[in-house]
Amino acid sequence: MKSRYVLAGLAGIGLSLTGIVGAQAYDGESLATGAKIGMPEARTLALKARPGTITDEELEKEGGGSGLRYSFDIQGTDQVAYEVGIDARSGTVLENDRESARPD
Repeated sequence: MKSRYVLAGLAGIGLSLTGIVGAQAYDGESLATGAKIGMPEARTLALKARPGTITDEELEKEGGGSGLRYSFDIQGTDQVAYEVGIDARSGTVLENDRESARPD
């Protein structure tokens, strides 16, 4: 009888961990096989180029550089929003500009 409760508890923990891991996915993660640098390294490069707090991140196909880039929205230390683009194959900073208002 006790083993059923233990198994049920372990299954619940497994489901909880799956939810946590799934929550860490980012937009465009399916494109990561084409990247030479990973998201952790890209985050480091972006924050080196623009110190602050990352508020959004994605991997996308876009013109410029190799055509595959990480895009970060960063709340700068000056409280201004910036977009920083990092080439996913070379690590080159492609963009480091003030975030523009996007039309809805």
